[in-house]
Amino acid sequence: MLKKSNIAAAILLSGVLGGVVAQGISHFSHAEVAKPASPFSPEQEARIGAVAADWLIAHPEVLVKVSETLQARQEAAAVKAMTEGALAYQSELLHDPHAPSYGPADAKVVVTLFFDYQCVYCSHLAPDLTKLMKANPQVRFVFREWPIFGDRWPASRLAAETGLKIWQQKGSEAYLAYHNELYATGHNEGALTENDIRTAAGAMKIAPSAIAKDRDVQAELTLTGQLATDIGLTGTPGLVVMPAIGATAETITVIPGMTDQAVLQMVINKAAGLTDPVKK
Repeated sequence: MLKKSNIAAAILLSGVLGGVVAQGISHFSHAEVAKPASPFSPEQEARIGAVAADWLIAHPEVLVKVSETLQARQEAAAVKAMTEGALAYQSELLHDPHAPSYGPADAKVVVTLFFDYQCVYCSHLAPDLTKLMKANPQVRFVFREWPIFGDRWPASRLAAETGLKIWQQKGSEAYLAYHNELYATGHNEGALTENDIRTAAGAMKIAPSAIAKDRDVQAELTLTGQLATDIGLTGTPGLVVMPAIGATAETITVIPGMTDQAVLQMVINKAAGLTDPVKK
């Protein structure tokens, strides 16, 4: 229960904030509105402001709570917008033959990962994703090469280009082996090297200058970057989990950041229409 003095201070504060909000709203109106007369004199308003400021200084937890609540609302709104974006671009997410994928073509659930090989959080997520794939052979996993660090670390882009080339020439098994081997190096945030990429590519010879001119590879990188932007993703990792058929805003989950196997299993089950929160 708030103490009486706290309630009084809160009432005073709400009065001051209410006046500020009312003034702010008037700026967005094209109609002329008569300014209501203030019930307080300038001296009283100054005193109220001082009391409110002193109370907030004495109770910083109030500001922390307000900040946390506002941040949570903003994050929820952002995820809602991304979910709507994924729904709008579900065809691009589900039916791009140029995007590497692993799992049955007729899968009922599709997990799409937007990633960069030099992203440290993507690296941390990789082992959980491997376990998730083994536990869900009925799910199709789509790998969206999105080298957002390519300008800073050229190896990011070369790794993505090489991955797409392996997918084109050798298919899903070879691609997944390459993908996992790069993450197994533990080299991220600028530590990944061209030698790491060549080793992971195995027998396939890499010619950076030639691959940079490969139209199909470059077109796919451009498409993926645009798709991520259209959905609303701003960084890696980014995951979209959805039914392959009949997706709705309620059955799509967008995770814009780091997560873990348990959460991903839960949203896979949701997309599949399972009632159990976590598959046993």
